Amino acid sequence: MSKPRSLSLAAYRVLSWGVPYSADHPLFPRPDGELIWVHINDPDRLRAVVDFCRRLQQARPELSVLLSAPPEADLTRWENCEYPMVNLPLEKTGAARAFLDHWRPDVGLWVGGGLMPNVITRADERAIPLILIEAQVDIKVARGARWLPDITRYTFDCFRRIFATTPETARHLRRLGVSARKVNESPALHVSPNPRPWPEDELIEMNHALAGRPVWLAACVRDKEFISILSAHRQAMRMLPRLALVLHVADTAEAMPLHRRLESMDLRCVNWDDSGQIEDTTQVILSAVSEDLGLWHRVSAVTFMGGSLERGAGGHDPLVATALGSAIIHGPFVDRHQQLYDQLNRAGAARVVRTATELGDSVVELLAPDRAADMALAGWQVVTEGAPQADQMIDLVQDYLDQRSADYAST
Repeated sequence: MSKPRSLSLAAYRVLSWGVPYSADHPLFPRPDGELIWVHINDPDRLRAVVDFCRRLQQARPELSVLLSAPPEADLTRWENCEYPMVNLPLEKTGAARAFLDHWRPDVGLWVGGGLMPNVITRADERAIPLILIEAQVDIKVARGARWLPDITRYTFDCFRRIFATTPETARHLRRLGVSARKVNESPALHVSPNPRPWPEDELIEMNHALAGRPVWLAACVRDKEFISILSAHRQAMRMLPRLALVLHVADTAEAMPLHRRLESMDLRCVNWDDSGQIEDTTQVILSAVSEDLGLWHRVSAVTFMGGSLERGAGGHDPLVATALGSAIIHGPFVDRHQQLYDQLNRAGAARVVRTATELGDSVVELLAPDRAADMALAGWQVVTEGAPQADQMIDLVQDYLDQRSADYAST
């Protein structure tokens, strides 16, 4: 049963009245069956949310997912994903009602701040269970209605459960008058990589070909980084003469020119993609097939994540390499995945370098068995630490869906 409507809310809806939907907000058809609506305020959280939704659908295969973003978000700049994504309508009373009339979500999950009172309070009045995670005290109130009292507290009250990532946010919510029973502390959602298995016979064959040699991988390397990588490898070979580098290039068109370049530099190289045979004297293994990274991560104790030494590329996702037991080295330019790299660095699972000399020194240091093992363990702890929180959220969502189904059956 929804709570009595406050005078502030009634006034707010009058002040924020508007047309239901405009041509700027086309609607996809609603799928049949149960549907969870997940709103994401920050595009940096999209990947973690998509990973959570995949896990949720593994537990509840018939559940459909709708993602929404803020009204002003340019969705062409967000990463592509397999779920339909729409902009929420502007903070107008009629638009919020039309959105809910069309989608009829069975559960709502709001991630982060940017709370919009009209759609949230309308959903609560329809007895749609709402959960707020990664909570922030951040309400997007319609223009001209900021003077109304209680709108912030009333909006937060519409959520059945609220999860804050810091004790300060949890205390702030309680001071607003939100019931302490519904406010909990919980870490942010984490991506849980699930690398596909690799054929055991191929892995055994590769380990036999490398014959116990120290191996490091430079993954997704861009052309501007080639010289730095090769300089670092030459430097590291002075300390580790049998060292092998797996050089994986980001652009397949660069593979053949790079092969010729390596030969001119008097580096003994094989092109794995052309069925090159690894010998005991091979110094560089050239690869450009992205699917083979699963193999290279498994045989390399250390991985340098390319696209990070030069400005512009923004780095590559390090979690699969971490999940497969590699210690991570990266450059300073990883803005596309900054949060993940910061987390790995804090845990001691990754190291940042800025020059070829620093890279060479780090490769030698981290290939020491105890150092590589310590970093791999730290990385595994980062990869798995979000699993209990995600499992708890999946159970909570399913409980609300089951209760809603039971309520429908009894009416």
